Amino acid sequence: MTARRSPARLGPARLGPRDVLHVGSAGLRSRPVRVVLSALGIAIGIATMIAVVGISASSKAQLMRQLDQLGTNMLVATPGESMFSGAKVTLPESATGMVGRIEGVEDVGATGLLKESVRRSEKIPEDETGGISVQAATEGLLKTLRGSVASGRWLNAASGRYPAVVLGHVAAERLGIATPGSQVWIGGRHFTVTGILAPLPLAPEVERSALTGWEGAKKHLGFDGHPTSLYERSTDASVPQVRSLMAPTIDPKSPENVLITDPSTALRTKAATEGAFNGLLLGLGGIALLVGGVGVANTMIISVLERRYEIGLRRSMGATRGQIRIQFVTESLMLSALGGLVGIALGAAATGVYAALGPMPWVVPMWAVGGGFGATLAIGTVAGLYPAVRAARLSPTLALHAA
Repeated sequence: MTARRSPARLGPARLGPRDVLHVGSAGLRSRPVRVVLSALGIAIGIATMIAVVGISASSKAQLMRQLDQLGTNMLVATPGESMFSGAKVTLPESATGMVGRIEGVEDVGATGLLKESVRRSEKIPEDETGGISVQAATEGLLKTLRGSVASGRWLNAASGRYPAVVLGHVAAERLGIATPGSQVWIGGRHFTVTGILAPLPLAPEVERSALTGWEGAKKHLGFDGHPTSLYERSTDASVPQVRSLMAPTIDPKSPENVLITDPSTALRTKAATEGAFNGLLLGLGGIALLVGGVGVANTMIISVLERRYEIGLRRSMGATRGQIRIQFVTESLMLSALGGLVGIALGAAATGVYAALGPMPWVVPMWAVGGGFGATLAIGTVAGLYPAVRAARLSPTLALHAA
């Protein structure tokens, strides 16, 4: 006699990845308006985070680009105060030539502050200066600063002897002068504007000045020839050596009376601290993201309540609790991922608009995109767990009966 075979034990059908995506997206396809509203919270949170990081990174990239263009090899010497009397000291008239002879120095320029004020006409009161100073400038100043003339011409050996003036771009804006050829009132006479400078990030004091020629200032404005700021540009390798030699070269007897500064330090510090307040904005974006996650959880709970008949029918046809959990977690993940993708696009677009208005480089760090999308998936998983567990615990009989 042959042994009787036991019937094969039937197991639940397995869901492949394609089946999981199909059943997970069924709820989303049937309620598009609710999906859009639920995903909006996630999108706002991610867009805020991406925009904050992207704008900060774009600003920092712009600062670093400026540093590359302007260089970090410029030093400025200014007079300090006497250690004994506390009185303001002056730099010698020969300071420019002496610094130019230091090994490694390539360009030297200087300015000398004048007591005069600049006005559009003699009819304007003297005390209404608009924060604009009048300074004498050497011919080599513009080259040393790596500046450029936005319109007109820079001072040369000829124009520098006559009542001619070049305006920094801030000074030109405050005076309401857009093109060369206009006249301004300095020291009781008219000076002709021969040029307007482009912005000079490393020399904001020059941007707010009206610059006359060195010899012209002596001839027409009583300038004593002592520089108040001396700018030098050296090779990158020789910057430390030049820094140590500048003060003793300018004033061998009292080098401590000469202050040596590096104007590029301000830009480097600004670049280093760029985004210092981003933590608050990122926190607000995180809160918006959590609020979006709560919205997703609420949507999924309502979806479970509305789809009890579907859940009961699937359970009665052999779907396991695990498959029900996977279905609703997948639905929650897809809902969150949709909001995350929209948020990334919105954040990148906001960064692009800000960069275009700058103008500045458009930078969206990939770590921010990846981190933001990962946070979206994590929140989607957490938001979908409770509704998924609740759906899996529904009794098929009670679900069908309640429906």
